[in-house]
Amino acid sequence: MDTLLTQLMGGFATAGAPINLLWAFVGCALGTAIGVLPGLGPAVTVAMLLPITTQVEPTASMIFFAGIYYGAMYGGSTTSILLNTPGETGSMVTALEGFKMAKSGRAGAALATAAIGSFVAGTIATILVTLFAPVVATYAVKLGPPEYFMLMILAFCTVTAVLGKSALRGVTALVVGVAAGLVGLDQITGQVRYTGGVPEFLDGLEVVLIAVGLFAVGETLYTALYEGRTQSQLNHLSRVHMTREEWRRSWPAWLRGTFIGFPFGTVPAGGSEIPTFLSYATEKKLSKRPEEFGTTGAIEGVAGPEAANNSAITATLVPMLTLGIPTSTTAAIILSAFQNYGIQPGPQLFQTSAGLVWALIASLYIGNVMLLVLNLPLVGLWVKLLKIPRAPLYAGILIFATVGVYGMRQSSFDLFLMYAIGLFGVLMRRFDFPTAPVIVGMILGPMAEAQLRNAMSIGEGRWTVFVERPVSALLLAVVLAVLIVPPAMARRRRGQLAAA
Repeated sequence: MDTLLTQLMGGFATAGAPINLLWAFVGCALGTAIGVLPGLGPAVTVAMLLPITTQVEPTASMIFFAGIYYGAMYGGSTTSILLNTPGETGSMVTALEGFKMAKSGRAGAALATAAIGSFVAGTIATILVTLFAPVVATYAVKLGPPEYFMLMILAFCTVTAVLGKSALRGVTALVVGVAAGLVGLDQITGQVRYTGGVPEFLDGLEVVLIAVGLFAVGETLYTALYEGRTQSQLNHLSRVHMTREEWRRSWPAWLRGTFIGFPFGTVPAGGSEIPTFLSYATEKKLSKRPEEFGTTGAIEGVAGPEAANNSAITATLVPMLTLGIPTSTTAAIILSAFQNYGIQPGPQLFQTSAGLVWALIASLYIGNVMLLVLNLPLVGLWVKLLKIPRAPLYAGILIFATVGVYGMRQSSFDLFLMYAIGLFGVLMRRFDFPTAPVIVGMILGPMAEAQLRNAMSIGEGRWTVFVERPVSALLLAVVLAVLIVPPAMARRRRGQLAAA
C-alpha cells in the first residue's frame, strides 16, 4: 500500500505540472463541448487529434486524450436532458428521465444530479482503478464467449422489460435494432448480408448515425409535424439546483450506478450501454415513486445511469493499461496513441512506463474536479437553451446533426439515411414504440452473434456449454428470473386484488 501511495503521489506531481494541468483543462473543456454536439463523439475527436502525438510528449498527450474522453461523457448528458438528443450512446438512458424532468421545469436539478453523479462515480471508479486494476483485470480475462453471450441476453431482457409500456413493442424495437446491426459483412466469414445490393451498406450501419437519426432528427420532425396539435409541455424553470429531497433520492442512485458500471468497463464487450440500462432498471424497481418514471421524470432515473456511464468509462482503463485490451472505440484509439510513442500497454506497462501510467491515473482525479467546477456553474447557462424559441432551436439541432453525421465519413448517402431513420423515429413515437431498444439491439446484436458462434465452437456444437460453466449458468439463472419473476408477481398481485 505504501508503494502504491508513493507511486500515486509521484503521478500527482507529474500531472500537477502547469503544462499538464493546461492539457487536462483543454481536454476537459473540449470534451464537454464535443459531448454536447450530437454525432461528434470522443472517438472521432481523438482520432482527428492523433497527429499531435508527433509534437507533444507522451504524458501530456495521454492526459489530454483522457480529458476529452471523460469530458465528452459529461457533455453528452446536457443535450440528452435539455433536448432529448444524446451526444453519445452512453447518454441515451439519461435522456429518458432527464428530458421529462426538463419538460416539467426541473432541468436544473437534472443537470446538477448528472454532473455531481458523474463526479462521484468518476472519483470512486478512479480509486478502484488505482487499487484493483491488476486484480480485476486478472478475473475479467477469464470470462469466455458463453459468459459474454449470457451477459448480453441479460441486457436484452432488461431493456425490453423496462422500456416502453408494452413488452411486445419493446421486443419489436429490439429486433429491429439487432437486424440493423447485422447489415454488412459477416464478422467471422466475411460474407455479405442484408445489404440489398447497396454498396454503402457493406461497412454496416453507423450506431451514431442511427442514434442521431432516431433521437435528434426524430424529435425535431415529430415536433414540427405535431407542434400545432399539441400544447407545449415545457414548464417554467423554477430553479437551477437540487432540493434536499432530490439530494436524498440521488445519492443512493449514484452509489448503485457506480458499482453497476465499474465491472462492465473492465470486460471486453462491456461498454457503458449495458450498465446504464441495468442501472435504470434497478432504480425503477427500487423507487418509491415509480409513477414518476416516463411521466414527470424521476431524478433517480438520471442519477443512477449517469453514474453508471461515467464509472464504466473510467473502468475501461483497467483492461487497456494492464492487458492492452480496449473495451470501447475511444479506448482503442487511445491505445493506438500509446503505440505511436512505441509504448505497448499490457502487464509490463506498470514496470516499463510507471511514471506515465500513474500520471494518467492522477489526471483522472484532477479532471473529475475540473469537470465539476466547469459544469456546475454552467447549469444556469445550459438551461437557458430552453428559452430559445423552438423553431430556431430545432433548426440548430438539425444543422448540428447534419454536420456531425456528414463529418464522420463525408458521405451524402449517410445524410439521406439519417433523415429516413428520423422519419422512422417519428412513426415509432407516433405509435408508442420505444426507440432506445433499437440502439441497444444494434450495438449488442453483432457482439452477441459473434459470442454465440464462438461459444458453440468451444462447446463443439453443444448448447449445454452455457450451463456447464458456473458463471454462464449463474447468468442464465438471472435471465430466467428476470423473465419469470415480474410476470408471476404481477399475476399474484392481481389474484390478491381479485380475492379482496
